Parts: sequence; C-alpha cells; structure tokens
Amino acid sequence: MSKQKEIVRRGYDKVSYAYRDEAACADEFTDYDAWIAELSALLPSNSAVLDLGCGCGLPVAERLAAQFAVTGVDLSPVQIERARRLVPQARFIRADMSEVEFPPASFAAIVSFYAVIHLPLAEQPALFRRMRGWLQTGGYFLGTVGSRAWTGTEENWLGVPDARMAWSHADAETYHAWLTASGFEIHRTEFIPEGDGGHTLILARARN
Repeated sequence: MSKQKEIVRRGYDKVSYAYRDEAACADEFTDYDAWIAELSALLPSNSAVLDLGCGCGLPVAERLAAQFAVTGVDLSPVQIERARRLVPQARFIRADMSEVEFPPASFAAIVSFYAVIHLPLAEQPALFRRMRGWLQTGGYFLGTVGSRAWTGTEENWLGVPDARMAWSHADAETYHAWLTASGFEIHRTEFIPEGDGGHTLILARARN
C-alpha cells in the first residue's frame, strides 16, 4: 500500500465517528439527497449500484439501498465495520478501490462522493477506465472530483488528535478529459463550494 493510501486508511479509521455522526444523518446531507434522487430517477428499481469510498454507509449507501442492490467499497476497516452494521441490506467490501475486481457490466451505476480525490493522482485515470468496464453500456457515474489541482495533507483533521489525511486531485477540465477518454459522455457538471474552494459534481454516462 502506498504511503498516501496508508495515511487515508489510518485517517478514516481515526475520524470515522467525527466524520459521520449516526444521530445527525437523518436531518443532514440535503445535497446528497438531491444527488441520489437525480440518479435514482434514471435507474430501474433493484438496479445494481456500486458506492466507491462508501465510508460508514451513511448517508449514500443507506439511501440507495432503499431502492437498489448496493455494493460498497472502502479502504478503512472501521468504516466498513460500521457500514455493515448500519446498512445491513447492502453488501460491503473492504478493499482499495483501485485494486478491487468486479466482472464486466456488473453495475447500472457507480457513485463516488469525496473519495476518488484521496487516491494518488497517477492512479485516477486507470480507475475511471476500470469503472467504465464495471458499468453496463448506458450506465451512469455520479461523483465528486476536484475543481482545481491540489495535493497535500492535513494534520489533526476534523479536530481529531493525530488524525492525518491526504488528498490528491486534478482540476475539473482534467477530470472531464479523463472521463471522456475512458468511455464516458459528460451529461452535466456542477461546482460544489466548500470553504475557500470546492469540488466538481459530475454526472456521466457510459458510451457504447
């Protein structure tokens, strides 16, 4: 495992409960609800959906599992243990998203919110190509990626002592190019502000 991935794994093990408070999830995350509703309207009921970087399963896997057959993947053992407990109707796998294997055309949709940007930048184009292979033709990718290029770490993330986190992301134009080259058609993008910067929400469809 690369040094960056080890930082991410250890970081989420430490901040899991600070990052997602189970009691608060019922009333928060309206952005996620809107995104999930947008995707859900495009999919038949009981479609297979992959959540890459699923965390503890809240709120995304939980919301999706009400309508779809959800598989979640996350690097953090703590996050996966919580997800299996909190969303028992979904299937969860502890794995590196850049190494996990699925048969071709396994999913009607893939979601990945605030997760791809933790992967080393050099590995991200290959991940999008793998994602295209896992999707059925006409399937959807909905996720957040970078808005401007930045790579770095933060100490005591979310105020948790000794919790270190790492990020690595390109700018929005680069993600558009990577997705297009990987066999996706971009349907829409949206800037999602956060602090002094923000992220890019992308809805893309797998081409023939």
